[in-house]
Amino acid sequence: MNEITLTPLGDLATLQAGVGFPLDLQGRESGDYPLAKVRDISRVARSGEMALSAADHYVDEEDLARLKARPIPAGSILFSKIGEAISQNYRVIAGCPLLIDNNAMAAIPNSRVENRYLCHFLRTVDFYALASSTTVPALRKSALERLLVPLPPIPEQRRISAILDKADELRAKRRAALAKLDSLTQSIFLDMFGDPATNPKGWSRKQIGQVATVITGNTPSRAVSEYYGDTEDTIEWIKSDNINTPHYFLTQADERLSAMGRQVARVAPAGSILVTCIAGSPACIGNSSMTDREVAFNQQINAVVPFEGNGHFIYGQLRVSKRLVQQASTAGMKGMVNKSRFERVALIWPPDPIQEIFAQRACTVEKTMLQQRASLDNLNGLFSSLQHRAFRGEL
Repeated sequence: MNEITLTPLGDLATLQAGVGFPLDLQGRESGDYPLAKVRDISRVARSGEMALSAADHYVDEEDLARLKARPIPAGSILFSKIGEAISQNYRVIAGCPLLIDNNAMAAIPNSRVENRYLCHFLRTVDFYALASSTTVPALRKSALERLLVPLPPIPEQRRISAILDKADELRAKRRAALAKLDSLTQSIFLDMFGDPATNPKGWSRKQIGQVATVITGNTPSRAVSEYYGDTEDTIEWIKSDNINTPHYFLTQADERLSAMGRQVARVAPAGSILVTCIAGSPACIGNSSMTDREVAFNQQINAVVPFEGNGHFIYGQLRVSKRLVQQASTAGMKGMVNKSRFERVALIWPPDPIQEIFAQRACTVEKTMLQQRASLDNLNGLFSSLQHRAFRGEL
C-alpha cells in the first residue's frame, strides 16, 4: 500500500468564484477568453472529455475591468457551485485561460498537487452532500477548503493519473462509437426522406398534435422534501441535460422522485420522445431523445406520445432537424416554444409502410448501440473500481 496523507483542499488549491455576466456582453461567439457557464461544464463532462477550451460566450481583455474579474489559469478544475446542477458532480479542467460565471467555481492547484490527479479525485466526491441545506443548495468556499484530499508524492500522483487517464480514454472511445452510430441513424433518415425542414421530396405534412399527445412537464415543489428520494419505488427525474446525447435513448437521470413526488409529476411512458422547449440558449431548443422506460420530466420539456407505432420515425425526424421546433419560437421568446405552438409543428408524413422501413433500420442500429452501451457500462464499472483503489493507496 502506498503512503498517503490527507490534506485539506485549501492547502492544495485556491478556490475562485465566478463573476456576474451582464446581458449586454452575452452572445459573442469569439473573443480573448471563453466565459463558461454551468451548461458548458456539463456539456464537456457529458461528452467524456476532461478539458474545457471553448464556450457559448466570449469576453475581451478590455471587459475584465468592468467585470472585476481575473482569468482563471489553464489547468484549473471547474465545477458548479449553486443549484441542482451540483448534484451532477461534473468536474472539468480549464484547457486555456478563461472566465466562469457566478454559478461556477474553480479550484486552482498549487505545486503540491497535479491538476489531473486532483480532478480525478474531486470526481469521486459528492459535492451535493457538502452543499448548504437551503432552498437553493450552494457550495461554500470554507466547506470545500476543509475537504480532505489523499495526497501521495508527486511521482505517485502522476502514475495514478496516467492509469485513470488510460481507463478514461477507453470510455471516451466507446462514447465516440455510440455517437457515430447515432449519426448513422440520422444519415439513414436523410437518405430516405430528405431534410424535414425543407422537404425536398414533397412529402405531405401533419402537425405533431395530429399524430401524438403532447404532455408538458412540471417540477414538484422543492419545499416538499418528501417529493424527492432514492428508494426503490422512485421514478427518474429527467431534465434537459439528459436530452440530445450521443445515446439513442435518454441517459440515466441523476435525481429521482419519490412515490409521493410521482403523484404530482408529469410522466411519459416508454416510447415517448422528449423535446427541450424552454432553454437559456436558443440553440438548445429542439434537442430530443426517446425514452425506453417510464420517466418524469420537468417543465422545460414536452413529451410526444405517438398515437400509433410511429415513435421511431417522429424521433428520427426531430433529431435530424431541430429547426422544425426552433422555428416555432416566437420573435420575442427565442428560448421558448409553448405547448400550443409545439403541437402545430408540421412534420413530413410519408406513408406508414415507408416509415416502418425506417423504424426497422433504426432498430437494427439501436441493437448495435445496446451492445456498445453494455461495453461502456463495463468500462464505467472498471473505472469506478480503479478510482476507489487509487485514492485508498491500493493501486
